[in-house]
Amino acid sequence: MVKTGLDLIRADRARELSGYRIGLVVNQASIGPDLIHARHIFARRFGTRLTALFGPQHGIFGERQDNMVESPHAVDAELNIPIYSLYSETRKPTASMLNSVDVLVIDLQDVGTRVYTFVYTLAYCMMAAREAGIKVMVLDRPNPIGGLAVEGNPLKPAFASFVGLYPIPMRHGMTIGELAGLFNEAYGIGCDLSLIPMEGWQRRMPFHEAGLPWVMPSPNLPTPDTALVYPGQVLLEGTNLSEGRGTTRPFELFGAPYIDCVQLAEQLRQYPLPGVHFREHHFIPTFHKWAQEVCHGFQLHVVDGEIFRPYRTTLCILHAVQSLWPEAFAWRPPPYEYEHEKLPIDILLGDRAVRERLEGLDDPGAIEDDWQTSLESFLNLRAEHLLYEN
Repeated sequence: MVKTGLDLIRADRARELSGYRIGLVVNQASIGPDLIHARHIFARRFGTRLTALFGPQHGIFGERQDNMVESPHAVDAELNIPIYSLYSETRKPTASMLNSVDVLVIDLQDVGTRVYTFVYTLAYCMMAAREAGIKVMVLDRPNPIGGLAVEGNPLKPAFASFVGLYPIPMRHGMTIGELAGLFNEAYGIGCDLSLIPMEGWQRRMPFHEAGLPWVMPSPNLPTPDTALVYPGQVLLEGTNLSEGRGTTRPFELFGAPYIDCVQLAEQLRQYPLPGVHFREHHFIPTFHKWAQEVCHGFQLHVVDGEIFRPYRTTLCILHAVQSLWPEAFAWRPPPYEYEHEKLPIDILLGDRAVRERLEGLDDPGAIEDDWQTSLESFLNLRAEHLLYEN
């Protein structure tokens, strides 16, 4: 079984926090293999030296459902210490929040996708720690969709936002600890950073082989299967297609009232999309887009995770839907994740040109070809920050 950074701190590396007042950045998925939460582990091990908790998007217990639904600050009823929300009036810890902290310990389950905001909470914590002159320790966890496949266009700096601060591709193939090193060194944060790597994790490893329990890191990622399709299907947040919010299978389901499943199935067969089966499915979202209306669409069943490419798959879905229903399909207008001017799809894609080429019905394969040089540059940079064997 894989031992996470939290497991190692719990076992034999607690001395590295000796004498420090600790701020802990966690949410509901910050658990050990016995499902005991990190804040309880730290409280038992470090006592009153655990002085503050910090929660990312969706809240420290994952209770907030949607984007741009902020969490309030609070006090932990058991530990009687403050809980600071980093998805509130600020996404970055303030100086006053860090007054009682000597080291920020970050234990968050990332899902391997550029637009997942936890890695930017990580980055903002690192920036705030540098400014405050305190240390950062990252407790590493598996990338649940593996650490080998890398896919997509690196983000263009002009489209930086809270769903993408740095020029990384949509599926980056790194752990949160590896990303911390990349952000700190290659992208110039420059904080006093230490990493507690995992033991036993390999890059080829799907989540079920790690021997760890899955706790959904956010309300709409209920299973590792959801995480696997997320690097593509998250793009649907920038459209009027339902991405399955309001169902029990968000991101695995997609559809809209205007879709004809027979036509779309025929169109999707024209693209080279290995490793996935599209099963016709009709659903009524209980909330969010098309709430209480029948949506016609599909469920994505990944039949071979090694060859499935989620980003390419969703680009092809968008290409197909636009070609079949150009009048009914639409891009979602702003605001989205604190961006009030740019289209949500542009900050999700990280490059307006990709959206424009989709609108022009350019072949998705040709669109992919255009970013291979920049992707290769990222891969060379990424290689310098990898911590684990293939």
